[in-house]
Amino acid sequence: MPKNKFQDFVFTLIMVVVMVYAMVVYNIAGDKGGLTLEVFRLALFELPIMCPIGFILEFFLVGKIAQGVVFKHMTFADKPIEITFFISGVTVAIMCPIMSFCATCLFKGIDANLFTKWISLTAHNLPMAFFWQFMYAGPFVRFIFGKIFRENEQSEFEVAEAE
Repeated sequence: MPKNKFQDFVFTLIMVVVMVYAMVVYNIAGDKGGLTLEVFRLALFELPIMCPIGFILEFFLVGKIAQGVVFKHMTFADKPIEITFFISGVTVAIMCPIMSFCATCLFKGIDANLFTKWISLTAHNLPMAFFWQFMYAGPFVRFIFGKIFRENEQSEFEVAEAE
C-alpha cells in the first residue's frame, strides 16, 4: 500500500483507470444491450472525461473522507487487510453515487428527471462497483502497485544494509 504522497498518487491513478474503465464498459454494454468488442472501444472515448473526475474526487476528497470514516471504527493495530477492505468498501460507497451523478449529467442529460435517472444509475452501478472492486480491481491494482514499488523498497533496504 502507498507509503508516501507519490505512491498514493500512482496507486490512485491506477485504481481510477481500472475502476472507471470497467464501469464505463458495464454501462455502455447495458445501453447497447450486451457486451461486444465495440463496447470496449467506445469505453476508451469516455476515459479522458471520467478518469480526471474520478481521480480528482478520490485523491483530494473521497480518499480522505473514507479514511476518516474507517479510522473512527478501526486503529492501525487492526489487521492491514481488514483496514484495506473497509477503506475500499467506504470508498466505493461514496464514489459510486458521485460518479453516477457525473455520468448522469454528462451522458443522460440534465432535465426534470435528473434525480430519478441518477438514483436509477447508482442502483444499477453500485452492486457491480463493489463486486469489481473486491474481486478484481482491488487485488489487481495492489498486485501491480506491489510490482512497481517492490524494486524501490529492495534498493532502499540494500542501501541501508550497505551502510
